[in-house]
Amino acid sequence: MPLTFDDLLARARALPSNGRRAVLGIAGAPGAGKSTLAERLVRELNGSDGTWAAHVPMDGFHLADAELDRLGRRDRKGAPDTFDAAGYAALLGRLREEDGDVVYAPGFERVLEQPIAGAVPVPPSARLVVTEGNYLLLGTGAWARVRSRLDEVWFCGLTEEERIRRLVARHERFGKSPEQARAWALGTDQRNADLVNAGRDRADLVVPAEATGGRAR
Repeated sequence: MPLTFDDLLARARALPSNGRRAVLGIAGAPGAGKSTLAERLVRELNGSDGTWAAHVPMDGFHLADAELDRLGRRDRKGAPDTFDAAGYAALLGRLREEDGDVVYAPGFERVLEQPIAGAVPVPPSARLVVTEGNYLLLGTGAWARVRSRLDEVWFCGLTEEERIRRLVARHERFGKSPEQARAWALGTDQRNADLVNAGRDRADLVVPAEATGGRAR
């Protein structure tokens, strides 16, 4: 039987056990639909109660442009070394510890292309945290600490043709010209995608595009 979105909902709902909060990771290359899947899962799991599941994107750990300029990495924004990987791993650890306080995570403003501190509150009532990003399965540097803090990691599977089409459209929507959008998608983004796709076999589940539902952004 093909995997359905209802199957994904049931699997996510079963992750917390014995009263313990669970953290679900959703990985995939740029444009693969990670955010769309995470947001739909959280929305459906919460229903009328908006506190059972929370969405914490990895993108909040982008380094600010000023720091990327200082490091000389602005032209590679989105590569593994343009994030605070150690900070992200530390946040995941804190989310698992559950000290009874609201945990504030950084968000990411796509119009500004900048991280926003303290933008995502995770209340103590949240039993499942869904986090998504490119490098959840990367085994190098501080990224290697991430996997052990996740109960499961799902990988968004999508054909390269459709992924690139969506990615170019997203870049255009946030201000790039068609030429700039395609150049970035086939350059910096593609190098990152190749690195991400190399970790696909380490995921607990590969999610086909037809199971995600909704329209990837």
